[in-house]
Amino acid sequence: MIEQKCGIALFLVRLVLGSTFILHGMQLVFGWLGGPGLTGFSKWLGTLGIPAILAYAGAFSELIGGLLVLLGIYTEFGALLIAATMMTAICLVHLKKGYFSQNGGFEYPLNLMILCLALIIGGSGSWTVWDLIQRH
Repeated sequence: MIEQKCGIALFLVRLVLGSTFILHGMQLVFGWLGGPGLTGFSKWLGTLGIPAILAYAGAFSELIGGLLVLLGIYTEFGALLIAATMMTAICLVHLKKGYFSQNGGFEYPLNLMILCLALIIGGSGSWTVWDLIQRH
C-alpha cells in the first residue's frame, strides 16, 4: 500500500514538473505561447554576459527533460537535465536577487530543482510509458 501511494505521489510530481518544463521549453525553443524563442532567449542571456551556447543548452534541456519526466522515460536523466538548468539559472541569474520570486530571486527555480531531486531519488513512480509498453 505504501509503495502504491509513493508511486502515485511520484506520478503527480512528474505530471506537474514535466508539463511545466515542456511548456516553458516550447517558449524558449520555438517561441510558442508568448516565449522569446532561441534567438530572443540567447540575446537576453547575452545581456547578462552568458554565452549563447548556455541559452541553447538550457532551452533544450528544459524541453527534452520535461518530455522525459512527463512520460516516465529515463525520468532520472530528464530530472537531472532540468535540475542542472535550474542550478545554472539560480547561480547566474537569481541568486544575487535574494530568495523571493517577486524580486526575481531563486525561490521558484529552487523549488523546481528540489522536485527534480525527488524524482532522481524516488524514480518514475506509477503510470509511465514503460508501464504501458510492458503491458502489451
